[in-house]
Amino acid sequence: MNEKKIIDVWMQHPTRRFYNHPMFASLRRWNKTELADAEIPLESTVRSMDEALVSKGLICSWQGPSGDLISNQEVATFVRQYPDRFVGIASAPLNKPVTAVAELNRCVVEYGFKGLRIVQWLWNLPATHAYYYPLFAKCVELDVPVCLQVGHTGPLMPSEVGRPIPYIDQVALDFPELKIVCGHIGYPWTTEMIAVSTKHQHVYIDTSAYTARRYPRELVSYLKHHGRDKILFGTNYPMITPRKCLENLAELELTEEVANKFLFQNAIRVFNLKV
Repeated sequence: MNEKKIIDVWMQHPTRRFYNHPMFASLRRWNKTELADAEIPLESTVRSMDEALVSKGLICSWQGPSGDLISNQEVATFVRQYPDRFVGIASAPLNKPVTAVAELNRCVVEYGFKGLRIVQWLWNLPATHAYYYPLFAKCVELDVPVCLQVGHTGPLMPSEVGRPIPYIDQVALDFPELKIVCGHIGYPWTTEMIAVSTKHQHVYIDTSAYTARRYPRELVSYLKHHGRDKILFGTNYPMITPRKCLENLAELELTEEVANKFLFQNAIRVFNLKV
């Protein structure tokens, strides 16, 4: 895989307040990491990408009910420092619809961000809640994807809002033009997630938060066959490094065509990236 380009569609450069947040205690326990005692250098994220030959990372901001954990302005600053390596993905104050739509528009038009990410469990609201719909409509207008979380949550937050059925299915019915990238593969509802992705033209799955060794069998089968245009590579860095995510990829025995689509071509097409 060394000759191939790789794009990571779900990663964060963590601020200290993000990394140390109490809701991530379970992830720090699993990864055997300690609280950060200072801000984390941006260069450490770039080095992690270099170690796995990741050429470009889509780094997202995080806004929740209590405010920014990683702000859009911080992400814009990161992108300015490494414009060839990072692409910005916006977040918005979900509970303030008018402000949220204006913020998304600003991020795309002024900062050049390429999508919106909403982590439903952060708000404990499913994607069918009325707060989301003005943002979905704006994504269609701006022609950028919305990135949502599917499956159970590793952080100590409720998982119900991450169900593919009925929530993602209903959003895709209400917004058939909306590109929806569903991160974290939907486990333990992966079969549901595959069904929703197959049903709807613009629903996609990214593999963030899982190493290649842990991809469910049904996901690998989908990737190799009728889902080859539907699955994108992601890590959820810093929770998992790109190197860790990719180290067992060869065991999947992907064809060159499928590997190219999975690792970078699908991301270029869905997010309208320039490489």
